[in-house]
Amino acid sequence: MTTLIKPKGYHSQLDIKETEKAIKFVRQRFEEKFADVLNLSRVSSPLFLQPETGLNDNLSGKENAVSFHVKDADNAKVEIVHSLAKWKRTALNDYGYEYGEGIYTNMNAIRAEEELSNLHSIYVDQWDWEKIITEEERTEQQLQQVVKKIFRIFQEIEWNLSNEYAYIEPILPDEISFISTQELEDRYPHLTPKERENEIAKEKKAVFITQIGGPLHSGNKHDDRSPDYDDWTLNGDILFWYPVLDQAIEMSSMGIRVDQAALVRQLKEADCEDRLTLDYHKMVLGNELPYTIGGGIGQSRACLFLLRKAHIGEVQASVWSKEIIEECKSSGIQLL
Repeated sequence: MTTLIKPKGYHSQLDIKETEKAIKFVRQRFEEKFADVLNLSRVSSPLFLQPETGLNDNLSGKENAVSFHVKDADNAKVEIVHSLAKWKRTALNDYGYEYGEGIYTNMNAIRAEEELSNLHSIYVDQWDWEKIITEEERTEQQLQQVVKKIFRIFQEIEWNLSNEYAYIEPILPDEISFISTQELEDRYPHLTPKERENEIAKEKKAVFITQIGGPLHSGNKHDDRSPDYDDWTLNGDILFWYPVLDQAIEMSSMGIRVDQAALVRQLKEADCEDRLTLDYHKMVLGNELPYTIGGGIGQSRACLFLLRKAHIGEVQASVWSKEIIEECKSSGIQLL
């Protein structure tokens, strides 16, 4: 089922040619600043992985990856990546990176079962990144420090754009706030998780919601997370309030990665202990991989937010239903 928000009186302030130029500006400026601030080197990354490696992101565990067989590689089955959360950690190890160093890549993925909306497409493009930390740095303080650095990059790019385009006024607050999923549930016990996110994002304008994946005191989860890459006690999402759509928008999902104890605990909780036989999971259990922090920042999401667009199809080329195409056309939304 598809949904479409049509902001009253909306029209793009930039035509398509101007939009493409602005997209290039955002992507180049963000990537350069991001790599410099977090000490990341750009690497090439795979579009598909073999499922038996255990490296593909299983997301919530309900989504099926797009797959096919490679005729000239022993007819091996491969899957289009959902994200590169686990691949990046092995790459840091295999490529010889050391403490304090990290990598990022332009990740492209297909999530064929995604429900299409103003913020969701079947095509996913992210700056996927990963950085080596010490065991002692597996703390909430370390996580918050990195979140604040990423937030400051968004602030800087927003100010750059406001100087470049008269219609863009800075809307991000001076600081990003932090709140846990349990604190959110305690604060808004009668709201759904998405409604809680909207309430806190509208109040704070920028917020990092922590500890996503495990059950809350109510017995419910705030959201599903794969049990084998983020430590559910040391992860979270960056959300901004977006006036154009009058709702919260998730800009990044990130976290400190599982150690041996967290991996075993979370796989047991998710009833996925069979994954312990996969190559990646064996390496975590054997302490063969570095301790890391990492995540993904949506490239099209960043462009949509910073350029004040109403639909992600205005900043990326994807596939939409005839109904969405017609509704967008009649609502001043220019799909690429």
